[in-house]
Amino acid sequence: MSEQNGTLNRTRFHYLQPDYTRPPFEVPGKFREKILQKLKSLYSEECSEKCENEVIRIMQVYYAHKTPQMLNWEKGFDPENRFTEKDVILITYGDLITSPGEKPLQTLHKLSKAYLAGVFNNVHILPFFPYSSDRGFAVMDFEEVDPNLGTWEDILELKSEFKLMFDGVFNHVSSKSRWFQEFLNQNPDYLNFFTVFSTKGEISPDHLKLIVRPRTSDILTSFDTLYGPRLVWTTFSSDQIDLNYKNPKVLLKMIEILLTYVRRGADIIRLDAVTYLWEELGTSCVHLEQSHIIIRLFRDILNAVAPHVALITETNVPHADNVRYFGDGYNEAQMVYNFALPPLVLYTFLTGDAKMLTNWAAGLTKVSNEATYFNFLDSHDGIGVMAVRDILTPADIEMMALKVLEHGGYISYKANGDGTSSPYELNITWWSAINNDDADEPMDLQVKRYLASRAIALVLMGVPGIYLHGLLGSKNDAELVLEERSTRSINRKNIRKEELLKSLENEESTTYHVTRGLIRLIRKRIREKAFHPNADQRVLHISPGVFAVLRTSVDRTEQILALISIRNQKQKVTFNCKTFAVKGGVWLDLLSQQKYHCTDFYMSLTLEPYQIVWLKNETS
Repeated sequence: MSEQNGTLNRTRFHYLQPDYTRPPFEVPGKFREKILQKLKSLYSEECSEKCENEVIRIMQVYYAHKTPQMLNWEKGFDPENRFTEKDVILITYGDLITSPGEKPLQTLHKLSKAYLAGVFNNVHILPFFPYSSDRGFAVMDFEEVDPNLGTWEDILELKSEFKLMFDGVFNHVSSKSRWFQEFLNQNPDYLNFFTVFSTKGEISPDHLKLIVRPRTSDILTSFDTLYGPRLVWTTFSSDQIDLNYKNPKVLLKMIEILLTYVRRGADIIRLDAVTYLWEELGTSCVHLEQSHIIIRLFRDILNAVAPHVALITETNVPHADNVRYFGDGYNEAQMVYNFALPPLVLYTFLTGDAKMLTNWAAGLTKVSNEATYFNFLDSHDGIGVMAVRDILTPADIEMMALKVLEHGGYISYKANGDGTSSPYELNITWWSAINNDDADEPMDLQVKRYLASRAIALVLMGVPGIYLHGLLGSKNDAELVLEERSTRSINRKNIRKEELLKSLENEESTTYHVTRGLIRLIRKRIREKAFHPNADQRVLHISPGVFAVLRTSVDRTEQILALISIRNQKQKVTFNCKTFAVKGGVWLDLLSQQKYHCTDFYMSLTLEPYQIVWLKNETS
């Protein structure tokens, strides 16, 4: 593609051999100063100066790998149009679709090119590195592709058609990784790579209560080393060993890996579990200022040598804490996962009342011209509820949990620090969360309900992302949960290519109708500049049974009024266009092609159950 912020030609990234004939990259003084100040905030002055020199060297190595074409392309890069209305991200594991005799990454590339080009322009391949557990999130080697999936060349092939998002699983490593094995062997170079204690008594009960946990497992796990047992910090599981960023060698190594991913083709790097990056006894060990400083440091480095690459933070925490990872809108993540959206949309459809979602969405504001929200509904994990603890009541969350159990799902819990636990995540596919598989309902109604729920993520300010099983309308896979002994496996089933192709052509399957319906909505969306992430947004209080949002293009020339029925009943909607700042004239529904008139500043229309209407002012 020749589009400035579109997919780069793969040859521009195929610069694996460095060009040392060019003069070394001179890091601009403003970036050097920013980098040094952040290092001084983390480490001693003497250590910071040594680290700065090493950071500059790592940046120069990355720069030496750049082609002349890449350097020329970057000169015209516009960070304010990094994301546009054309950006829609497909989320998938590298091996969710399999085909005999073919590496899964090759299968993913072929199917994406054949069916999804022109619909999705970015593919988020969930961790594709060698791993020992947690479906890729216990990384054994950060710099290699899992041979069961394919090779770096296969990643590059996918890059030829799509922009790519890589996972930066920078909080922890696998207990089977070489780094941790070197620690167990008491190699002096790795003794401080992890947070280590000799006895549990080194953490007082009071300090232990302060630590915020995303799991119910112990925070410390015992391992036998060459010189005896040691307790190491394990936020997520005994197989996922937290890295110790108090050791500057760890930070330097992760900066090197960050730029390796950029060199390998990443356009977006997802900072997984970045909430827990820095541990400090006597604190909650979440959202610490040091963690934010490290994100800002990553941003400074990328701005200096790879300005086209964005950071996205994955922080399943209360909404107010979540949006703090934008920083001031220009110095931390360019995108944050909008974690409050999935549970609020689910709550809306379970109750048939859009008031809570409307009130919350009305408070979403433009962050900056360079930062925006990542709007998703389902993921490889499930539906997190931490983000709505300050929005919904405990009774509301309990209601959703009971409904998820009723719909065949599971609940994951977290430790509260006082001996109790509470729901952390709802493990269920989005189809089964929205629709009860045992309900006596026609498939057509369930598909409409499903598409209506997904349309909300498509119209809100931000960049939408859809998990592959969400695109297919997949139902719960209870058998895989039993087989893998993980409730998250309910939404991670591998699909044989032949079976998928049959479902896509079978008019009696939900996959056929869901996929076609979603692709149709996306194709409409990516043609409308009113859906640009920076386009103004006004959420409207029209009716408890309707979610409504008005989007106005950046240049103020176009408006789209999106109306989504969230109830299984007809609803007549009448509103004063002037009150909602909607321009007068004739409005065309982009989906049905029906025209509506705003007469004397009033418009009336009847919505069918779960109908989606995108009204565009024809006189704009």
